[in-house]
Amino acid sequence: MQLRKTFKPAVLAVALAGCFALPAHADVELKPQTEAQVPETQTPVTEEQTLAPIVVTASRVEQLQKDAIPGTILISQETIQQKKLADLPSILRSEAGIEIARSGGAGAATSLFMRGTESRQVLLLIDGIPVQDPTGLGTVDTLAHLMPDQIDHIEVVKGNVSSIYGSGAVGGVIQVFTKQGTDTLQANAFIEYGRYDTVKFGANMSAKTDFGTKLAFSVARSKTNGFSAMDAAKDSNVNKDHDGNRNVGFTAAVSHEINKDHEIGARLYYQHDKFQYDNAYNYDPEEKSRGKMQQIIGSIFAKDRFTSNWVSTITASRSEIKRNTREGYTGFDWYTFDSFDASSSSAYKGETNQLQWNNQIAINENWTVTAGAEYAHEKATTDATYTPDLYSSSGGDSYTRNKQSVYAGVLGNMGAHHIQANIRYDHVEDSGSDWTGYLGYAYDITDEWKAIANISTSFQAPTMYQLYDATNGNKGLESEKSKAAELGIQYASGDTTFRTTVFEWRTRDLIDWEADYPGAWTGKYVNTGKAKNYGVELTGATKLWGFNLKGNAMWQNPKNRETDERLLRRAKQTASIEVGKQWGSFYGDINVQHTGHRKDTGDKELGSFTIVNLDGRYEINKHLSVYGRIENLFNKDYETVYGYNQTGAAAYVGLNVKM
Repeated sequence: MQLRKTFKPAVLAVALAGCFALPAHADVELKPQTEAQVPETQTPVTEEQTLAPIVVTASRVEQLQKDAIPGTILISQETIQQKKLADLPSILRSEAGIEIARSGGAGAATSLFMRGTESRQVLLLIDGIPVQDPTGLGTVDTLAHLMPDQIDHIEVVKGNVSSIYGSGAVGGVIQVFTKQGTDTLQANAFIEYGRYDTVKFGANMSAKTDFGTKLAFSVARSKTNGFSAMDAAKDSNVNKDHDGNRNVGFTAAVSHEINKDHEIGARLYYQHDKFQYDNAYNYDPEEKSRGKMQQIIGSIFAKDRFTSNWVSTITASRSEIKRNTREGYTGFDWYTFDSFDASSSSAYKGETNQLQWNNQIAINENWTVTAGAEYAHEKATTDATYTPDLYSSSGGDSYTRNKQSVYAGVLGNMGAHHIQANIRYDHVEDSGSDWTGYLGYAYDITDEWKAIANISTSFQAPTMYQLYDATNGNKGLESEKSKAAELGIQYASGDTTFRTTVFEWRTRDLIDWEADYPGAWTGKYVNTGKAKNYGVELTGATKLWGFNLKGNAMWQNPKNRETDERLLRRAKQTASIEVGKQWGSFYGDINVQHTGHRKDTGDKELGSFTIVNLDGRYEINKHLSVYGRIENLFNKDYETVYGYNQTGAAAYVGLNVKM
């Protein structure tokens, strides 16, 4: 009954949009989406527009990046291939408004803070499918395992966009697009070696058959011996061994155009990661704390043009995330006051079956309506064992819940005035229902200068772990609520772009773990506390004397509204500058990143740091190239999580073969 009640508004929204669209049927055509296409809301395409960056995540409609009202980052395939960085966090850490906190090296737990929001308040999408582990707490368990070699390009939207994507998009959205089929045969292979006995290799291919079917696949594998995740100088109980990582990834995509109006396809994403980590209670140098993570996302879709101005896409997907850990530590029996050797193991499995229906309807040349509905069924299974059994072990606990949502939006312009409006309704079982909205406005001061403003609301539903866990769960939890506002000014002309944004957000009903009494190891998740942040963000890019220049800086003040204390692991100032240049067949790049001092748990201080990274590529011929990079050139000793080491100066070299 609830599902039927929820989906009625979606049918009504699409029907109303269709009523507005049908009179324009003969006058405007909604063109197929392609990466190099100017969106349907634009005037006829010029050569400059064809080459300009296109984004889709900011509104669900393809548009020029410079026309997106929310702050939007595009990390192109060319950039990813030029830099050949180790993983997704390494790619994102130099972008505006993003801070990364890692508990060690490759494969370690990784948190991402966007404009000062919590890591769990940033939504990760892979080819439009939300990556939300029902047994986890956010992006911390997924970010560290994504390898760049499966990625085609990345779009990042900063700020509250729950009205477009639902729960989890309080701080913004990171959408990863994997490699898709191409009209011509393309193939690529690489091998890389570097510090910590790091070896990476992989290959990808894309093609189109004589029958019009597009195919693509990519596979990559990496291995590193790593370094000790924790700093023994700050905790003598730490196991000083190297904490290695093994990672293998695979993607595949197939699509077929039945005719010019109908397309069907399927995608598969697979990642398997084995990692080692440290804890502060290891009693045996031979006993390694270790874990495994496996992630699978499979989807099928049908994209249909029912009229010249109405395109509808239905996607069915299934996601699975499995996490297993095992560690040894020294326990303490408070009854006998004796210490003892102990071990623990845990197994988590999250499953999500989802159905998404998205529609784009061109009202006329200037206005496009989006509307759709989503349904998801989540299942979480947890199993934890302690040896000896002094604590209560849980075995095979399993929980399920349903989520339903409907949404609608409009994007368009009236001369120099540009508007984006979105509204969404979400119902999350056992967490209630939430309406969220986004209203954005931009005004063309001149052809190059634009003033921008937006206001929005968003929410963060509790995870199934926070709701149902036998030890820590609380079925009475409500969703976190947030409000945000932005003002900005942008300049865009040719290769030069510059944007200044003043932002503020406020969140209430924050979900946090609360001990049963001070110092207790037991407790539960509760709605407690409020947070806020305000700041200024600067971004810019240009070409000068043959150099590619890119930079950003952010000043912010993220605080707990009740205690007035700074939010943990977030700096007041961050900055990054990058300079690159092409010399014939060689391209070189230098990147400098600065992060101010931060606070961590237990009133610990994390000092400010500046690191320098280099990368370069030499094209031997059109098929063969060599590349290299040096991370942390000056061997800076720094922390992003107290007590955990980060990579020292490390060099990597590789060979790339392209057909």
